[in-house]
Amino acid sequence: MAQPVIGLTLDHEPPGGYSKTHPWYALRENYCEAVAEAGGLSVLLPHEPERAGDYLALLDGLIVTGGAFDVDPALFGAKTKHETVSLKTRRTEFELAICRRALEKNLPVLGICGGEQLLNVALGGTLVQHIPDEIKNALKHEQPNPRTEPGHAVTIAPNTLLRRITGLTEMPVNSAHHQAVKDVAPGLVVDAVAPDGVIEGIEDPKRRFVLGVQWHPEYRLSDGDRRIFSGFIRAARD
Repeated sequence: MAQPVIGLTLDHEPPGGYSKTHPWYALRENYCEAVAEAGGLSVLLPHEPERAGDYLALLDGLIVTGGAFDVDPALFGAKTKHETVSLKTRRTEFELAICRRALEKNLPVLGICGGEQLLNVALGGTLVQHIPDEIKNALKHEQPNPRTEPGHAVTIAPNTLLRRITGLTEMPVNSAHHQAVKDVAPGLVVDAVAPDGVIEGIEDPKRRFVLGVQWHPEYRLSDGDRRIFSGFIRAARD
């Protein structure tokens, strides 16, 4: 059976580190490892918004990856920007363009961490700009322990795609974010919540496969994480 081709969005870094004089793209290997383990073939996507449709024509599914930056609050109608917000404008422009086109084509889409937030904004939702300032008694969603270990658990809602593909009512997750979904976009439903009430998962029940998770399943801390990737690849193969 042919391997479905999966596009993964890249992060962008200024000169320094890998390239001292030029900006460069980056992606942790474990994203591609998780796709390969589930039976997919990864293609990495440079930030060219005007060519989003051309890239999408090559793909069977799209993963919007995470990164240490934020979606511009102006994109979801906020009048102010929290002092902690850090932008990567060209990346966000590209991710919005290709995500919206993928949704129009009903391609499987998996949003991871910041990718979940991007997905919610792309469909008309809003974000909590800084969890400690907006969520009372919030957990440490920027967990102090390594990302290879869980930071907290999430409760998975019944009768959701996430429940069906993981087979779980609760699962341990790693946590590396200071923002989160606030107002859920029209048509999306919440499928996972942290103990402090922070939204950790969203999905679109009317589309083929549209899932956003606030944690990083590419680390594959549990069978639940692996099942997210295998469910996504099955949808991309269909």
